[in-house]
Amino acid sequence: MAERPDGAPVEVGVGFELPVLLFGGFRSIIDALHDELAEHGHPDMSPAYGYALQAVGRGGSTASEIGRRLGVSKQAAGKTVEKLEGLGYVERVDDPQDGRRKLVRLSPRGLDMLVRSAEGFDRLRAEWMRVLGAERVRAMEADLRTMAASDAFRLDMAAWFNG
Repeated sequence: MAERPDGAPVEVGVGFELPVLLFGGFRSIIDALHDELAEHGHPDMSPAYGYALQAVGRGGSTASEIGRRLGVSKQAAGKTVEKLEGLGYVERVDDPQDGRRKLVRLSPRGLDMLVRSAEGFDRLRAEWMRVLGAERVRAMEADLRTMAASDAFRLDMAAWFNG
């Protein structure tokens, strides 16, 4: 039998262990990234806000588009946009194509956060390669690409978790 970090025994190969381990790996990467972001001037950034900034995109989006991408209502997206605007990550501007609409755009602070986030993910992947070996990490990534559904990478993860 294997042991968890707290010393409790875990039977190797039981069905529930795989999703728990996958989520644990995901969580360890995300938590480490957010610790790093906090050290570099983004202490209020959360995983949900990161997904929201991805949903805004480089060209900007309306609150309705952000909501659709995140799998939440326009109202919920609007509240998230308000919070991100208050934190300085996005700004609202008139849509040059339609003066009746407002676009949400990434601010320089939002762009900085996304750049630092991408760099942080690269550093964390490099750390996994250092500890586990590059071949094992590449093989794990290839295996996960094989097993994950083609639409597995979606921005509505937070909505999916919250049901």
